Amino acid sequence: MTRTPLRPLARILPARARGENPDVIERENLRQRQIDQQNRQRVRAEGRLVVLGLFFFCAFVTIGARMGVLAMTEPAEPVASAHGSEIAAQRADILDRKGRVLATNLETHSLYVHPWQLVDPDAAITGLTGIFPDLDPVALAKIVHNPKRKFAWIKPQISPEQRQAVFDMGEPGLHFGPREMRLYPNGPIAAHILGGASFGKQGVNSAEVIGVAGVEKSFDEYLRDPSNADKPLVLSLDLTIQAAMERVLEGGYRLMNAKGAAAILMDVHTGEIVAKASLPDFDPNDRPSRDPTKPDEDSPLFNRAVQGVYELGSTFKIFTAAQAMDLGLVTPDTIIDIRGPIRAGGFRINDYHNYGHELSVDGIITKSSNVGTARLAEQIGGERQKEFLEALGLLDPTPFEIAEASGVRPLFPKRWTPLSTMTISYGHGVSTSSLHLAAAYATIANGGYAVSPTVLKRNGPQHGPRVLSEKAAYEARQMLRHVVTQGTARRFGDVPGYAVAGKTGTADKPKRTGGYHEDKVIATFASMFPVDDPRYVLVVSLDEAYENSSDEDRREAGWTAVPVAAELIVRIAPLLGLRPNVEPGQLAGISLSAN
Repeated sequence: MTRTPLRPLARILPARARGENPDVIERENLRQRQIDQQNRQRVRAEGRLVVLGLFFFCAFVTIGARMGVLAMTEPAEPVASAHGSEIAAQRADILDRKGRVLATNLETHSLYVHPWQLVDPDAAITGLTGIFPDLDPVALAKIVHNPKRKFAWIKPQISPEQRQAVFDMGEPGLHFGPREMRLYPNGPIAAHILGGASFGKQGVNSAEVIGVAGVEKSFDEYLRDPSNADKPLVLSLDLTIQAAMERVLEGGYRLMNAKGAAAILMDVHTGEIVAKASLPDFDPNDRPSRDPTKPDEDSPLFNRAVQGVYELGSTFKIFTAAQAMDLGLVTPDTIIDIRGPIRAGGFRINDYHNYGHELSVDGIITKSSNVGTARLAEQIGGERQKEFLEALGLLDPTPFEIAEASGVRPLFPKRWTPLSTMTISYGHGVSTSSLHLAAAYATIANGGYAVSPTVLKRNGPQHGPRVLSEKAAYEARQMLRHVVTQGTARRFGDVPGYAVAGKTGTADKPKRTGGYHEDKVIATFASMFPVDDPRYVLVVSLDEAYENSSDEDRREAGWTAVPVAAELIVRIAPLLGLRPNVEPGQLAGISLSAN
């Protein structure tokens, strides 16, 4: 840009010659310069306004065109398409340890309505309520007669028969959307392990299946990962044994008039849960809703084997005896003074029966003496007792891979007083689950190694750190065998050919308001078999059970939990591949001779 001088000599010199003032020329040039600058700024501003106007015009055209496209397309809420959808519909299968399907996917359809497309809304209401009796005609009428409603779900999933029936109505406003649903082909079998699934994000052409409980929830991320669609999750469960366990447990649960029941079968070397049952149960294909007005334990969704935290009574006594032997304080033949009662902290500890003045350590476990066990706990001491129970995993949540297990914590006193030491020694004052108990008994059964329960199939032993010496574990197993042959489980516990060892426990059930019920107990039998080379631990627990074949109701575990456990072993031991060890009998008329 060429700048014009304010005082050009070509004009200044003639002006001076004529006697004019040169400043007038300067002011005139300055005014012209300002006028030129204003003209340039105005042109620049007008250009900017034109560009801004074009931008807004294009934006409004784009928005208007998009609104027009949306107005002309079919409404679908939520919006999703079969191709390029963000909803992951495929979910990996779940198999048992032998490859049998426990959970898989089934192609089905959803049903939705475009009210504005209905030819005869009233006829559609009549037809739909006839096909789906659970539909509310009043609510359905509000949908189909609403002129502003463009879309509404009728059923998130329907059967092929229902789809055909709706199709036969010939109503153009009713539409079907393809989707996959979770199917449990075995119905309620292993329901509390599998848990269940439901729909998450839902679209017209697909729906997201998410786990809501059990294994389905714990492994939800793995099961939903598209890269694992052809990599099923393999569990430690054996479907055949699981079905047999549930059938026998249900029979015992009803025969013993129990409110609930739980059973766990665990491999003592791998920690694998081969079968686990909780009653009452449910069908994960039609998972019920929890009733908020009732306690959790009254719901069929309540997993008694994992979530049921109770005092398990005398089943804990073997831990006290095993620790005392491991510390070298006693042997199985050591005589203990069992004269009672023991007074501690204002409480009295007595035995259920009069066992005399003294018993051996073996006899204390066989006869189930509270006083004798408390005497052993006094020798051990509270600090060492707590450390041992922690090593067995009885004071911490189990690392079990189902969603419900993570929130289950054993209950025990914050202050481990001398009284606590004695009562906990025989299973009172500490509350754990049947799963905790099974893992602790597995430690005794496998020779003293800690083991973590798992629902996943493992290859080979999964021994943790040594908790108990092999010698103490062996002696503890022999004591448990004597409980079955001579003690509180002698009536029904011995299964011919399988050498069962175990311990009964009958604990008063606590009230929600504090204290204990006088006529309600948790009856438990924790067992292992075969005792000479234990392979499996079986824990059976019955809630509020009683046996009434005589004039007086009998609630002790020896009369309730033990016969159920024995029947379970009879049924499942052959399925586990365990051959009975039967001694050959004398053949009639034949005798052995040295000659």
